[in-house]
Amino acid sequence: MRVSLGLPTHRLDRADEFVTGAAVAELARAAEAAGFDAVFVTDHPAPPVEWIAGGGHHTLDPLVTLSAAAAATTTLRVHTNLFVPAYRNPLVSAKAVATLDVLSGGRVILGVGAGYLEGEFAAVGADFARRNDVLDDAIRTMRAAWTGEPVRSPAGDVVSLPRPVQQPGPPVWIGGNSTRAIRRAVELGDGWVPMPSPAKAAKALRTPGLESVDDLAARIATLHRLADEIGRTAPIDIAFMPAGLDMFARATPAPAQVIDDLGRLAEVGVTWATVTLPGETRADLLREIGTFGSAVLPHC
Repeated sequence: MRVSLGLPTHRLDRADEFVTGAAVAELARAAEAAGFDAVFVTDHPAPPVEWIAGGGHHTLDPLVTLSAAAAATTTLRVHTNLFVPAYRNPLVSAKAVATLDVLSGGRVILGVGAGYLEGEFAAVGADFARRNDVLDDAIRTMRAAWTGEPVRSPAGDVVSLPRPVQQPGPPVWIGGNSTRAIRRAVELGDGWVPMPSPAKAAKALRTPGLESVDDLAARIATLHRLADEIGRTAPIDIAFMPAGLDMFARATPAPAQVIDDLGRLAEVGVTWATVTLPGETRADLLREIGTFGSAVLPHC
């Protein structure tokens, strides 16, 4: 089990503590020193006012933020959780991701999702109704661009260089709980990122509910079945958030509970955990990172 730590770029209520270049650098260095394998950020370029008022969150640009984290560290992986390709031209995304991979020395994990905020799609001129097809096309286009070979575009063939350090490209992890998302992970991805969510939130989040480890295990069985159907033998990473470690939690569960939860997730096939730790000041969060590193990570 590997662990990716969420950077609190949503904490605009404590911006001086968390939403600065110095904060991103210091927290990334602390995560690396504590033994975390990666840090992650989310993607909301233009969230609707109504969504924010209802409990949604802001965030910094993911690739710019991860560039700062990568510059401050040497081995820590930098991870989008999740990046929405539909918000951008796929060739522009391919260039940005490849640039981050080159400048970080090959440390990018590209988690992607179809997206769910219809108002945000409208704000940036993206096609909400076709978002699943757009995501499939974007993944194929980015992968083609990363080869360094000509790629067909409306203006004719284009070439995108330099290639990413990781070849054939950074690992692409697919977010979503639906069977289509699982199939996409099997057919187009290197990993799958289900999200814990109550069934009653399925409509708002545009993805089926996932309420228990048993639910997760059933979907992992579906993933393996679909992989068998197409003859896929390459491993597929599975990243999941343990209970009580989301970005809105105000207290960390006891280490013993976290270790038990991670063990149960590992038993059903989870290979990465995504966690966010609480803290009202940077000093508080640095202590939480250190405690998690000494009390939990050795058991991973």
